[in-house]
Amino acid sequence: MRLSFLALTISGLLLTGCNDAPKSVESTTTTTPVAAVSPAAQTAEQLYQQATQILFQARALNASALGLSEEVVGKAFNTELENYSAEAESQLRKNLTAIATQLAALPVPADAVDAENQAVMLNIMQYYAGSKEFPQGYIDSWMGHSAFVVNQINGPTIDMAGALQNSHPISNEQDAKNYLSRLEKFGAALKAVEQRFVSDAATGWIAPKVLLEKSLAILDGYASGEVTEHVLYKDFAKKLDGLKDLTPEAKQQYLTSAALLVQKQVQTGYQQLATAVRAELPKARIESGIWAQPGGDKFYAYSVKQLGDTDLTPEQIHQIGLDEVARISQEMDSILKSEGYKDGTVGARMTALNGEARFLYEDSDAGRQQVLDDLNKYIAEINLRMPELFATKPPYPVEVRRIPVEIQDSAAGGQYSSPAIDGSKPGIYWINLRDIKANAKFDLKTLTYHEANPGHHWQVALNLAQEHLPLLRRVAPYNSYVEGWALYSELVAKEMGMYKDDPFGDLGRLKAELFRSVRLVVDTGMHAKKWTREQAIAYMAETTGTTESDVVSEIERYMAWPGQALGYKLGMLKIVELRAYAKEQLGDKFDIKAFHDLVLLGGAVPMSVLDTKVKNWVESQKA
Repeated sequence: MRLSFLALTISGLLLTGCNDAPKSVESTTTTTPVAAVSPAAQTAEQLYQQATQILFQARALNASALGLSEEVVGKAFNTELENYSAEAESQLRKNLTAIATQLAALPVPADAVDAENQAVMLNIMQYYAGSKEFPQGYIDSWMGHSAFVVNQINGPTIDMAGALQNSHPISNEQDAKNYLSRLEKFGAALKAVEQRFVSDAATGWIAPKVLLEKSLAILDGYASGEVTEHVLYKDFAKKLDGLKDLTPEAKQQYLTSAALLVQKQVQTGYQQLATAVRAELPKARIESGIWAQPGGDKFYAYSVKQLGDTDLTPEQIHQIGLDEVARISQEMDSILKSEGYKDGTVGARMTALNGEARFLYEDSDAGRQQVLDDLNKYIAEINLRMPELFATKPPYPVEVRRIPVEIQDSAAGGQYSSPAIDGSKPGIYWINLRDIKANAKFDLKTLTYHEANPGHHWQVALNLAQEHLPLLRRVAPYNSYVEGWALYSELVAKEMGMYKDDPFGDLGRLKAELFRSVRLVVDTGMHAKKWTREQAIAYMAETTGTTESDVVSEIERYMAWPGQALGYKLGMLKIVELRAYAKEQLGDKFDIKAFHDLVLLGGAVPMSVLDTKVKNWVESQKA
């Protein structure tokens, strides 16, 4: 990456970047400077700062998404894209490992807060440094060491375009020039992804064939069509319309430049990457699990530890999943029978329920708008009740938006993205509206509590607001904590009475919890017990009664993200266990608001750290 903004002019764009072939990866992006890692003795705070700069200089779009300043990142970055080449990824890991080694050598501080900071920050650095045993894959700013740089659900081929749309505002003319600068780098950035993909494939490390085939549909979508209909051109044009001081002539010059860059850099870059993926497609595996990759069993063990945050074995996790499936299915059976649904398995009855007209939105633009309206209503309703169980309110708003049509076929049913630290962008609760039948009315309360409040938005926004914590702790992505909290939030909503006189809504809540328990079964099933994709799809569909389109995309998601699906249920079980412990130990002294503040205001942490925090808090409350 360059060390300063590229001073683009319209004429410069027309004469250089638009007409040239994509430059080499090295000429448009650089690795994080080795000099950033100083061998001299450093304080913990200096090491925290260096680690932050190393990570966000390598992940400029993520820095933009979080609204970070140049001072925090240590350089200008608003014209930059990521470099995912094998060389750049190796350098990123080496630099973070070096910082972690220096931090580990420091004495443990006497102050408890400082000691926790040091322990968690060391863990975060190691998380982003990835596994030394596996050079393959890439470092994701959310999920850490991820297996496949090209896949159907995330990664640079999807995330770079999405970040430009959602995290690069244009509020002045310089922002517009910066956007064009990023478009100019798109071809080189995709060439780096191609290098990473091909080098991984050369070692025998390649995603399952079905995932690559669906990835190709996304690559082809970004590579084709009229330039003026391309999502990045349309996004740029829409944002440019907001610049009221721009003359029509200047606006047209910018649009002309954008069209050329989208054609030459973006579409051509995606075409070339798609060609490379197709060339490797015959090597792609038919096996669904990571076990089929070279050393895949070890990579899964690593992923279970990182993303499941547990010392349990896959076999133990599989059994927990089966036990929870049995328990929750029994509760669902009771509600179904009480509502007159008595025949067939729970999954079969849920499938039938999902097809009833009274629970479906109209399959039209108006019906999809009604989904969005209802989600906003559920957020407003629970916001009024939040003070009953929560003492501290986050300062950032949350918005509901539809997942873009370009990626909806492979995306999850709902997801969340963080607000910017500076408040320039809200938290966003994304809903997938590709298949209106996948959004039964009785499911949407629970999805809202999970993605917005008191789930992801409440937790992530509160974490961001903790200015006394090191930045990497404020944005820490610990999967088991983050997803465990969101699933715990669904239970909290039940305890708040949000499903009172709404048995079908409560059935939707149990269905969601069942879904997360099934994940324990199918994730370990595919990655450790060598289940096939079809076996996993059949089990999930039959057990949960979920719409087939959702089940297929979910199972393929677990194929791309080994271990990630474990965090939800394992994290929730740990938080529920710690709350039960605190209640038992404190009795009448137990304060649920104080407990929630304790869990949330320290930021996302490893579950072992949370365990220690809660137990220390309990002892302090006894005194």
